[in-house]
Amino acid sequence: MTEQPKGPAGYFPSIEQKYGRPVAEWKDLIRSSPLTRHGELVSWLKAEHGLGHGHANALVAHTLAEDGGK
Repeated sequence: MTEQPKGPAGYFPSIEQKYGRPVAEWKDLIRSSPLTRHGELVSWLKAEHGLGHGHANALVAHTLAEDGGK
């Protein structure tokens, strides 16, 4: 039995299924945005790309953590 990802990565399969884009594309969008603050990025993903709050929050949190806070 495989272990389920924990934390923000646990949302990734449902994000890909619901929005039809791989997580890598979402991360690239976040990284290319001129916005830098977590809340601003979450709001932008929700307003411009139609993501739900939990999905947007998970993507931003994971991306910023990978990048050391951007």
